[in-house]
Amino acid sequence: MPITTRKQSKETGTLGRNIGIDLGTANILVYVEGDGIITNEPSVIAFDYASGEVIATGVMASNMVGKGHHGIKIVSPLNKGVISDIEATKKLIEISLHKIENTNIDITESTLLLCCPSEVTQLERDSFIDLGNKLGVKDVFIEQEVKAGAIGSGLDIFSSTGSMIIDIGGGSTDIGVLSLGDIVVAESNRIAGNYFDNEIMNHLQYVHGLLIGKKTAERIKMEIGSLREKIAEPKQTYASGRDVVTGLPKKITVTETEIRDVLVKPFESIATMVLKVLQNTPPELSYDIIVNGIYISGGGALIDGVDEFLHKRIGMDFHISKRPLTAVVDGTKLLLKNRGSYFVKPTD
Repeated sequence: MPITTRKQSKETGTLGRNIGIDLGTANILVYVEGDGIITNEPSVIAFDYASGEVIATGVMASNMVGKGHHGIKIVSPLNKGVISDIEATKKLIEISLHKIENTNIDITESTLLLCCPSEVTQLERDSFIDLGNKLGVKDVFIEQEVKAGAIGSGLDIFSSTGSMIIDIGGGSTDIGVLSLGDIVVAESNRIAGNYFDNEIMNHLQYVHGLLIGKKTAERIKMEIGSLREKIAEPKQTYASGRDVVTGLPKKITVTETEIRDVLVKPFESIATMVLKVLQNTPPELSYDIIVNGIYISGGGALIDGVDEFLHKRIGMDFHISKRPLTAVVDGTKLLLKNRGSYFVKPTD
């Protein structure tokens, strides 16, 4: 399969480019060849209830979560690693492509790669390809996030040496063993960033009698989330919400040790899933993984001590990706060069 090359529009002089989109549960990221990552925003969109028109996307829409009224519909179209609102998802992609049109790029002569959660159905894949075609992009293809994430983490998935990646995203945790340009063994579950946030919310409700929103739970996780067994000086932060009994506003202090106890159980489930993948991995690839270790990407990789925790549970070396939050969209750079073909090893 030939490697994609740039084409120039005769009418406008603009260039067709390689465009990669990471359609994540938490964030949507857009890579454009030559310009790098031009969009990195929350996967949230807000509509006017009466007219159905889009009134905000990205950061603006995310700031509305938990604060809206009956006139605004706020949607996170990807939930737990699957697409819960296909029309809202397509609208997010459409808006992202329109942003690209405002630059010196001819999208009709461009190649578009959409990286989607592993549990996206074939019907949804076809729908995205059809959407890209309707927007004028002639060359559209789909890849799994775990494959792009491995490349973005610096792994050479096109060699015969086995590589293993754990992508802990917002809606799902995807684990893959890759070799010769494609996925050999894979596993996925919905214990990921949003699940961690819900566990923190439930803990504060039942232990402290405090109701908090998702954004507060996410902030707590990011500020003091840890899996380290020995914490010399535990950090702490505040949590504000509504008292379960009185219904009045309430503010409490939460410690790092307390949040660790909340996070341990879901990460035990992730460790069990890693063991399952390793048990199903061909022996020759198992040797490669022992030598090279296992890489962790996604937002969950930023939780302090996650590599140490998994090392103690699995007994193997774990490494955090250099850029865990952008590993998937970084990986689209190479996948676009060979259009995902495992027969062609692309070069930087």
